Amino acid sequence: QGQLVESGGGLVQAGGSLRLSCVASRSIFSFNDMGWYRQAPGKQRELVAAISSGGSTSYTDSVKGRFAISRDNRKNTVFLQMNSLKPEDAAVYYCAAGSIRRGMDYWGQGTQVTVFS
Repeated sequence: QGQLVESGGGLVQAGGSLRLSCVASRSIFSFNDMGWYRQAPGKQRELVAAISSGGSTSYTDSVKGRFAISRDNRKNTVFLQMNSLKPEDAAVYYCAAGSIRRGMDYWGQGTQVTVFS
């Protein structure tokens, strides 16, 4: 199965950085895409960043230039480096695997990111 386990969330001051990790229970090459989503209270879940099996990346506009998604295929791990964090980045961040176009098949349990000013 495609179990995903996130880590790396926490409390950080605005302007600070966090690095989220997502470890998959099987080869991430088996998925077309890996993505990081977030959901803040009262808001819809949104796709923050995605990386394809070929290494192509995409970002939502609000995080471009501040966040970076990457993958370590040997460790079946996807990362989200978050820099220059803003209070509006606070949310539960979820790792997902599958296809951005057809829908993600597997989801992690989420990790909380809190940003204070």
